[in-house]
Amino acid sequence: TPHEQKLWYCFLRCQSPQFYRQKPLLGYIADFYCPKAKLVIELDGSQHYQPEKQKQDFLRSNALSEYGITVLRFSNRDIDREFKGVCQAILLYLQSHGL
Repeated sequence: TPHEQKLWYCFLRCQSPQFYRQKPLLGYIADFYCPKAKLVIELDGSQHYQPEKQKQDFLRSNALSEYGITVLRFSNRDIDREFKGVCQAILLYLQSHGL
């Protein structure tokens, strides 16, 4: 999506530790994954606020957390309106985990 492209090209692709795009994990496709941080970043469009999709997202996040993987979720609106804040939240997560 354009929101994923913005986050990738304007921020994540140059980060250390390295992030990967569209990474298969446990039968799911993560928007972005950093194996060193055990961090998944998901960008959610409006469809993610429908009850069935929220349930699927919850189950997915729980499955990943069982393997020690943290999921950070941001809305497409966050990317549009608070891009610097999204980047800062990701950096703070990495820093808080010694990366």
